[in-house]
Amino acid sequence: MFAIKMLWRMLAFTLLVVLVVPTWALGKTWYAANNQTIRKADAIVVMGAAQLDGRPGEVLSARLKESLRIYRDNLAPKIYTLGAGAPGDRYTEAKAGRNWLISKKVPRANVVEVPFGRDSLSSIEGFAKVIKEANQRGKINDIIIVTDPYHCLRSMTMANDQGFIATCSPAKVGIASLEEVGFKYLVRETGAYLAYVTLGRRGIHISDHTA
Repeated sequence: MFAIKMLWRMLAFTLLVVLVVPTWALGKTWYAANNQTIRKADAIVVMGAAQLDGRPGEVLSARLKESLRIYRDNLAPKIYTLGAGAPGDRYTEAKAGRNWLISKKVPRANVVEVPFGRDSLSSIEGFAKVIKEANQRGKINDIIIVTDPYHCLRSMTMANDQGFIATCSPAKVGIASLEEVGFKYLVRETGAYLAYVTLGRRGIHISDHTA
């Protein structure tokens, strides 16, 4: 009898975890997307996305527009564009982003390309490495990440794990904005966030190069 009770308790606990943890993560992802808390920072960090022979794709373009807006609002003095290129590409995502910002009259000295990583984690790790190697770690602590709304939580968590204090200013327009994106993206990002906090932090790297 005791064994049966213990078995039922274990099953109940397992069901509770299976239901509660994903629901909690989904709510946290949704909240981060809908409640931005940006403040003045040391740098703006634009997550990479597809570029087409030097021209930002629709997702990257929306992120760049948001970074330009908050830069012009004087929320940070520098913008870092992230992202490598696909094999055979003439331009990296970072280069395409930097060129676009310079074309919008952002001074060249204020835009830094970080052409590393084809997914979120490797891009942020590349950014952290560049900052460390440039001896800027004491000067760049607070950052504003610019990405898609439902990508905010995971990106901020990764940046915080690299020692930064991260907030997020999500893109307001485009196919990944809250007005355009569907519930499927929220579910996908919830799963990706859980995968990172359970596996990524333990060194198991799951790529998400479409983010």
